[in-house]
Amino acid sequence: MTTPLADRFGRVATDLRVSLTDRCNLRCSYCMPAEGLDWLPTDETLTDDEVVRLVTIGVEQLGIREVRFTGGEPLLRRGLLDIVARSHALGVETSLTTNALGLQRTAQALADAGLDRINASLDTVRPETFATITRRDRFDDVVAGLEAAKAAGLGPIKINAVLLRGTNDDQAPELLRWCLEHGYDLRFIEQMPLDAQHDWNRAAMVTADEIFESLSGEFTLTPHSEPRGSAPAELFAVDGGPATVGIIASVTRPFCGDCDRVRITADGQVRNCLFARHESDLRTALRSGASDAVIAERWVVAMRGKAAGHGIDDETFLQPDRPMSAIGG
Repeated sequence: MTTPLADRFGRVATDLRVSLTDRCNLRCSYCMPAEGLDWLPTDETLTDDEVVRLVTIGVEQLGIREVRFTGGEPLLRRGLLDIVARSHALGVETSLTTNALGLQRTAQALADAGLDRINASLDTVRPETFATITRRDRFDDVVAGLEAAKAAGLGPIKINAVLLRGTNDDQAPELLRWCLEHGYDLRFIEQMPLDAQHDWNRAAMVTADEIFESLSGEFTLTPHSEPRGSAPAELFAVDGGPATVGIIASVTRPFCGDCDRVRITADGQVRNCLFARHESDLRTALRSGASDAVIAERWVVAMRGKAAGHGIDDETFLQPDRPMSAIGG
């Protein structure tokens, strides 16, 4: 018998996002400063066994049905293959959010370990723009990684893209055309206030409506017939289908009422919302000899405090102290 991870508003979390590291080998301008951040000390990061134990508790006692490993950049985690294999053995869908830099050498091994699919971040198909956004000249490595993932059967491969005003906001049709040619599913995401520098500015954000208008200049987009459910993306058929493009209006059209996600940070904290200002510590319980039942109960309690929405439009909204790289997407 399982206990659902339910909040006070009737939402039940079945999709677990597990950050394996806060470290990253890119320096995307909307995420962190050029010099990087102070990474978590190794002894504060969950061990492989601790990660798998929490995943197991989530699946066997709390009704988790999907597990996605995130970061930072999860391919930097040395124990990734073992974590994926042991999580896959629990019988749940396992996926990975990555910048794709290391996929060329790891994609087949990840597939062999049981990984089902990947989400990859790619904001442009122009090498010079890629270098501007990420502060690294690694575009060709990302492309090679995506091709390796496709060859390994890690599909559907979803591409997550953020448009930045004055940098790549004129490139949406170009990026969609490239994804269609390569068989990738593209999702545009409104830039969210999750940067380490706290420079996010709503007025500078490229909105979902602007993205739709830009794409509509070159493609015919019609609402997709598939029910959205708890998925964050609004799906549109491209030129009659079957290809689709998604737009995730996290800020202007929030979907908090249908959220089914819960997050565990690399240092073992439960975040019941991406924008939560408070976390619940599971690492201390893990390391103090607490039983699985006690840890599960703490997790259940943590979910009860989830707010009705992220509140970005509220005048009292405060950006989380942790940036996206330290939270895990």
